[in-house]
Amino acid sequence: MHGNLNGRNRSAASSVDFYRRVPKDLTEATSLGAIMSLCAMLLMAILFSAETFAFARSKISTEIALDDNTDPQIQLNFNITLFALQCDYVSVDVWDVLGTNKQNVTKNVEKWQVDELGFRRSFSGRNRETRELQYEKHEETLEELHANGIHVTEIESKEHFDLFLEEHEMAFVNFFAPWCMWCQRLHPTWEKFAEEVEEKEMPVGVANIDCVKHIDVCRAQQIQAFPALRWYEGGKFQQPQYKSDRTLSALVSFASRKLELNDKFKNWSSNMSGKTTQEYRELYSVPENPGCQVSGSLMVNRVPGNFHVEAKSKNHNLNAAMTNLTHRVNHLSFGEMGKNPSRQVKRALKQVPESLQQFTPLDDKVFLTKKFHQAYHHYIKVVSTHLNIGSSSGSMPTLYQFLEQSQVVGYDEVNVPEARFSYDLSPMSVVVEKNGRKWYDYLTSLSAIIGGTFTTLGLIDAVLFKVFKPKKL
Repeated sequence: MHGNLNGRNRSAASSVDFYRRVPKDLTEATSLGAIMSLCAMLLMAILFSAETFAFARSKISTEIALDDNTDPQIQLNFNITLFALQCDYVSVDVWDVLGTNKQNVTKNVEKWQVDELGFRRSFSGRNRETRELQYEKHEETLEELHANGIHVTEIESKEHFDLFLEEHEMAFVNFFAPWCMWCQRLHPTWEKFAEEVEEKEMPVGVANIDCVKHIDVCRAQQIQAFPALRWYEGGKFQQPQYKSDRTLSALVSFASRKLELNDKFKNWSSNMSGKTTQEYRELYSVPENPGCQVSGSLMVNRVPGNFHVEAKSKNHNLNAAMTNLTHRVNHLSFGEMGKNPSRQVKRALKQVPESLQQFTPLDDKVFLTKKFHQAYHHYIKVVSTHLNIGSSSGSMPTLYQFLEQSQVVGYDEVNVPEARFSYDLSPMSVVVEKNGRKWYDYLTSLSAIIGGTFTTLGLIDAVLFKVFKPKKL
């Protein structure tokens, strides 16, 4: 009786067997079945490899969301080379719709003098405020100073200027404009300086050139601002131009030093063979290319605004007819990342496609203005970008991509051009995520491949077997 119970239990358990065995002598092996089995194994191997490769790879996805950044300000990083504007005249200004208006920003801003190709040559300062030059107050008017004669030579033409430089081995020339307020303040001092030169019998020619009347002369000399006081020796301009106080004592002291240096050059050329006085002058002169690289970072409000690089000076009036704002954007970005991101950001960006890395689209682009009274304006749309990649995605800083559009803008003849960068921050942000497949999804796909391939090819085998099975007579 006990044996009957065990037999009935086994029979009940066998009734739910999903994998029942077919006796071997009831099966038949065929060549077609062998071919279909090989095809099934090959197909399963291919699909298995493809599925494993897809499981090992992760997918980068993006989505658009409202920007929840609550920081009141954003960091703006810039490095711009101006090929035809001296560092003394470069001013960085900031403006936005909240009323912020900062002019000649110097904090965290540094300037480098560059050569003709735009490479750095000499450091011009960091966080440096331009010093206001000293002037003298005169009780006499210019007409009263002319009572005992006019001591300054007034240049009347280009030919007259060339002749003046030929007649005077050393000359000190004032390039001015009648409307320039600094030139008007300098005129009495300049007349007194010329009279002092005559009284001391200094071999120096002192002249004035009106750049409104003789614009061709000033354009040939590349006069960018008024007044421009330049020292000439042997008919050649000795760089740099005079930048000290505009007082009588300062001017006389400068001329005296130049004369002493010229005497030394003459003594050297007479005592030492091989070099002329002019060669010694060129050896000790400091060439000054009218180019400047300005770089730094600004903290700006997260509202529409602009920062612009403008030709401006505390001690000069700019010559709008000679202001050329041709520039190269070496670097421009938003956020703390700057030009050198951290290793954490670099590792994350290696997994992000290039199309989602528009952080510096303006870098290394040159914007050439071929005419005066023109300048490029750049319009920038900034979009916050959040990288949710890796285990440390929570500590990843917010990055900023931007799109830009640049175009040439014309100016009136009396207005000085400026290179303007207008920016606006989008209220939307881009979220970049790395998505990988779950392990159970992978196992489900493998099971589907094995079962589906076996079943499908089994059906095909059955159909072909029916078709090609020899019929009984």
